[in-house]
Amino acid sequence: MKVLWISPHYPPEMLEFTRGLAEVGATIIGVSDQPQAQLPQAVKHSLKAYIQAPIFDEDRAVDAIVRGLGRVEVDRVETLWEPCVVLAAKVRKALGIPGMTPEVALRFRDKGLMKEAAIAGGVRVPKAVRIRTVNEAWAAAEVVGFPLIIKPIAGAGTADTFRCFEPKMLENALQRMGHVPVCSVEEYIDGDEFTYDTVCIDGVPAFENVAQYHPRPIEGRTNEWISPAQHVFRNPLIPELMPGIDLGRRTLKALGMTTGFTHMEWYRKPDGEVVLGEIACRSGGGKLVDMMNLSNDFDVYREWARAVCWKSFEAKAHRRYFVGMVFKRAQGRGRISRIDGLDRVRARCGKWLVEEGLLPVGAHRRDWKATLLSDGHITVRHPELSECMAMMKTAIIDLRMYAE
Repeated sequence: MKVLWISPHYPPEMLEFTRGLAEVGATIIGVSDQPQAQLPQAVKHSLKAYIQAPIFDEDRAVDAIVRGLGRVEVDRVETLWEPCVVLAAKVRKALGIPGMTPEVALRFRDKGLMKEAAIAGGVRVPKAVRIRTVNEAWAAAEVVGFPLIIKPIAGAGTADTFRCFEPKMLENALQRMGHVPVCSVEEYIDGDEFTYDTVCIDGVPAFENVAQYHPRPIEGRTNEWISPAQHVFRNPLIPELMPGIDLGRRTLKALGMTTGFTHMEWYRKPDGEVVLGEIACRSGGGKLVDMMNLSNDFDVYREWARAVCWKSFEAKAHRRYFVGMVFKRAQGRGRISRIDGLDRVRARCGKWLVEEGLLPVGAHRRDWKATLLSDGHITVRHPELSECMAMMKTAIIDLRMYAE
């Protein structure tokens, strides 16, 4: 099985997916815009061949990839980095390889097309208007009403996403979004925010996962003092989550999902109504895949690879643990100078503390606006939700990091 694997090294979790492909017996041909010498050693070790291509210029990249392959035939073209999803589909088309087409890939990438397909499939989505200019933004605000969300049509996570409660906030958001060519002005849905994550085979979920954000990501990305947190449900197939899971399954069908990972965000309003946020044919970021592994005691990196190569998912989801992760942000600027409260976290969590991923004293602070990982994380797991949440609370309240 020869797999053309676009961006085998970035984002960082792609190293694990590259490992997964190698472990299921794939012959991997890597593609990115970096010189091969700059790839991590673990990635270079897993690659049979490598093609350097301008991946952000899709037409040129397709030509470079086709020329780079020469007479070498590949069986699959895969990527899990969202900016390359459409490129992968165009390469499939150019090579005559089965898999997701450019038209379907664009539905997962373009939020306007995504919502059109979802609505046609009977999925509830926020009211939204596509805009290109400031004047169009103000006209859209009249249609959608305040509060509203403005975000890029083609984006990942909460980058360049703003919640606006009144006109002055929209004015400020528009000033900060001048570099974004096409945006969506959307109805703001008040409620709790969850994910619905799958590994699909021919559009049918072979594995399903649900996580909840604490607080909603847009709030965590707005306030530096917040310690963003999230937890994965031990078994999502429970009555209170089934409306969201059903929403996700209908969304996969409406958009024409094929085989691979998907990451969907959805809302549950106070009255119980569930609403689609958005969906992408990629894995979730923010170490969410690691949390799935810890919840189920399996390796979903490898099982994704098995699914895309052989259309098989062999690991059993044991559904043993709720898994919680808390991301910490240091107070101050510069280098980490001290960490307080870690002993209290260790004492409270005991054996259920499964990972300490905090930056060490002396390390430079990360840009909290640029990465959910912030200045590190604490990961816990437990068979009971109440215990998992209590341990997360200890990490949120008692653990403090300082920089100077």
